[in-house]
Amino acid sequence: MKAPGTAYDDDVLGKDPQPASMDDYIHTGDDNGGVHLNSGIPNRAFYLLATALGGSSWEKAGQLWFDVLTGGELAVDADFAAFARQTVAAARSRFGDGDELEAVRKAWSEVGVPTA
Repeated sequence: MKAPGTAYDDDVLGKDPQPASMDDYIHTGDDNGGVHLNSGIPNRAFYLLATALGGSSWEKAGQLWFDVLTGGELAVDADFAAFARQTVAAARSRFGDGDELEAVRKAWSEVGVPTA
């Protein structure tokens, strides 16, 4: 989660193709539009958020992701920006307009996903 694209560099498998930001997003028809290949982007956003908030990842960052994934509002075809916007809303709902909300926005911004 910390460094997508660095899991392996192998003579047989090649180099890990996962991008760490939208700058390197993989446009493909394979893998249901790259759902697994591009998962490094939201994974890195989660890592950045959890690191910024400190403590155990399930205490705050994990709660926000869980809120969005189980809240019933995330569309099955949501893109990263829609998910990011919902994590911002979840942060505001759960923690108010404080440091947690700013940390969510910053994490998504660092991986190139807009939250507005």
